[in-house]
Amino acid sequence: MAGPAEQPFVPSVLGTWEHWDAAYERELQTFQDIGDAGEIWFGEESMVRIIRWLEKHEVPLDSSVLDIGTGNGVLLVELAKSGYVNLTGIDYSPSAIQLSEKVREKEGMSNIKLKVEDFLAPSAELSGFDICIDKGTFDAISLNPDDAAGKRRQYVRSLCRVLKPQGFFLITSCNWTKEELLDEFREGFEILEELPTPKFCFGGRIGNSVTALVFQRKKTRPSILDKLD
Repeated sequence: MAGPAEQPFVPSVLGTWEHWDAAYERELQTFQDIGDAGEIWFGEESMVRIIRWLEKHEVPLDSSVLDIGTGNGVLLVELAKSGYVNLTGIDYSPSAIQLSEKVREKEGMSNIKLKVEDFLAPSAELSGFDICIDKGTFDAISLNPDDAAGKRRQYVRSLCRVLKPQGFFLITSCNWTKEELLDEFREGFEILEELPTPKFCFGGRIGNSVTALVFQRKKTRPSILDKLD
């Protein structure tokens, strides 16, 4: 039986650039028509969970934060409202960045930086972040019809490049269990905490439909990652 790192997902359009750019193009049009910013991935409670963790651990308000796959940018707006001042959002969909720019403008949060970036091929200037946040982007990559396993490995390499040693990585996923995520990020990262998520009961068993973990990047990069570069 394949281990978590090799566990295949059924390929889906949800893992393609074309799907997400078209989806955010529709949401951009909706925002322009009625001012609705669109869907909040994993709901508002997912944003509250992240902000509460940052506040609980007294993460400085000037810490550099990267939102990976920012979408409509609403998470960044909520972080800004909570006092965080060094915020960057990236997305490989130009339509998503256009939408997040509109949302930023509406909310008057001009200090939020937004950029079209493919996280699997980050630019040189995308580096040195104290905190990286992912709500669903790793999930989408896992559904890519074209070498999803290779893209997941590249994601980990990119994360090591952009996140400072001992920086924090907060990930929310509906595709991966805690154990599977521990395996996916075993090279270069250590688990700090599992954040509470809503539970459900089915057939007498209790489980979670969403997993939220906090990792910390290790001080030095493991040699295997250097070999993979």
